[in-house]
Amino acid sequence: MAEVQHVDEAFETLKNAKVVAVVGISPKPERPSYYTTEKVVKKGKHKIYLVNPRYAGQEIFGIKVLPSLKDVPEPIDIVNVYRNPAHAEEVIKEALEVGAKAVWFQPGAENLEVIEKYKDKIKIIYNACIGVEAGYL
Repeated sequence: MAEVQHVDEAFETLKNAKVVAVVGISPKPERPSYYTTEKVVKKGKHKIYLVNPRYAGQEIFGIKVLPSLKDVPEPIDIVNVYRNPAHAEEVIKEALEVGAKAVWFQPGAENLEVIEKYKDKIKIIYNACIGVEAGYL
């Protein structure tokens, strides 16, 4: 599998996805993880799971935050990442462990070294914002 940089491919990946797990969600409205996820939630086209051990058990957008991807009770199409690039490898490893179809690094979360290392193991999307793409759905 090749990495995805082309915006049309990012859009197609989102359009065809049913389950999106957001890693690094924040309850703070000024954070990109909050306001871009809110756009995706409002579209209502995906089953959204929120993942952040710091806020596990709390609700954001009426959705209970889970401690890890392993706690998502169904197959994941997209792992949407809002973490520091230093955590990219651990997120990809966990995504592979749970059988996710794609990992989408939001702008600022990508780690090109890690992407290069795993691009043949799982579809990786970067250079595209899921909030922008959701606007086209």
